[in-house]
Amino acid sequence: MGFGRRIGDTLRLPTRRGRTVLIVLVVLALAAAAGGTAALHAPNLLADLGIRDQAVPEKQLDTPVPELAALSAAAPTPSSSGLGSVLGPLAGSTALGDFSGIVVDPAAPRGAPPLWQQSPEKTLVPGSTGKLLTASAALLTLDPTDRLATRVVAGAEPGQVVLIGGGDPTLTALPAGRTGTYPDPARLDDLVALVEKAVGSQPITSVVIDTSLWTGPELAEGWDPADVAGGFVAPMVPLMLDGGRRVVTEQDTPRVADPATEAGRAFAQKLGVTRVTEGTAPPNAKELGRVVSAPVSSLVEHLMTTSDNVLAESLARTVALSRQADPSFTGSADAVLGALTQSGFDVTGAHMVDGSGLSTEDRVPAPLLAALLQAAAAPTGPDDGPEFLRPIITGLPVAGGDGTLDDRFGTGNASVGRGVVRAKTGTLTGVSSLAGVVTDVDGRLLVFALMSNGKSPADVRPRLDTIAATLSRCGCR
Repeated sequence: MGFGRRIGDTLRLPTRRGRTVLIVLVVLALAAAAGGTAALHAPNLLADLGIRDQAVPEKQLDTPVPELAALSAAAPTPSSSGLGSVLGPLAGSTALGDFSGIVVDPAAPRGAPPLWQQSPEKTLVPGSTGKLLTASAALLTLDPTDRLATRVVAGAEPGQVVLIGGGDPTLTALPAGRTGTYPDPARLDDLVALVEKAVGSQPITSVVIDTSLWTGPELAEGWDPADVAGGFVAPMVPLMLDGGRRVVTEQDTPRVADPATEAGRAFAQKLGVTRVTEGTAPPNAKELGRVVSAPVSSLVEHLMTTSDNVLAESLARTVALSRQADPSFTGSADAVLGALTQSGFDVTGAHMVDGSGLSTEDRVPAPLLAALLQAAAAPTGPDDGPEFLRPIITGLPVAGGDGTLDDRFGTGNASVGRGVVRAKTGTLTGVSSLAGVVTDVDGRLLVFALMSNGKSPADVRPRLDTIAATLSRCGCR
């Protein structure tokens, strides 16, 4: 988040060469994480990606060349002693400060002993790995095809329309064909067109903005107000454009102080109206139009990749509303933990005051992060449904490839983890965490969660990367 009070999980777009490598890494990582099987004509694939100048003609490939295969269920599992001998010295460094770590086998039954752990009883500030709780609760509570809606209804006065915030921060004022930072966003232009069609020749004279969907303060306990100007979060209201960004094409850019008013003014301007006020929609008002976000599953994937704080908070509020809880910071945090508890996860020791992990008041044990990832990465069986949590895995950043890991795992012992480690990052001042999946040299998929408090991320993050990368090259039997 920038050096100061906070350091964040920023998104940097790869160079052209980096994007090419990224595509290859993502193809490989997705196949491994999902346990899928793919048959690729390798030379032609490379040519399509621009890596080779000329493709091998199809007629020379009589049969498909298998390049990617599903992970074998028979791949050997690391032993606790083997992992301990390798990870113990790395995790025991005083440079990690207050540390907790765990490695589990996603194919093992839930509740099985971990393969390796250190100080699992500690509850530490998670940073953005706290988003794993919100993302899991959203996928367990909501239908993955659900979408967040922004609506317009008729106002109490002739010529008045009410713009009702539905908790969709991806709504954009950009025209069709242009996108900001969010996938498949709802568009203000489409909403304007629907409203104008609905009212016909009746003139529109004023716009009312309704933000009554959510309750409570706009900033959470433990947030630094400077993070709004710093570009890492916006005041949380259920109506905003592009997450309240001033520069809508950049992930971490300064946010507006009053997102709902800005959205209302943009909507009014497109309607040719100058009068904008705050209020609430009349009961049973006629709907004039609505636009919707991308599906929840896509929003979760984006959330995992970019560590978007605003989107995380919005999904937490949506979970609260679905569970008929108070859609405030407190109510949403309680609803998230309630959803996880109802699904059988042990949340003992977890205390969240927000849905993004941006607060310094959040506390989470590493075993809970691992349990969520274990469920998301578990093989699909006849009696369970880990596929509901799959977007968490497919959305995880790829080491050295994309998202908040695009510029990590580049040097030293950590470099062997590039393209192999997929993980959610978490960084605040004095807080570093990394939780994700990795395939070891024997083809065994492993889940890990690493948390450090009390030391500078500049020193700790490379050490966490090295631990994760070490898992990728260690059979540890």
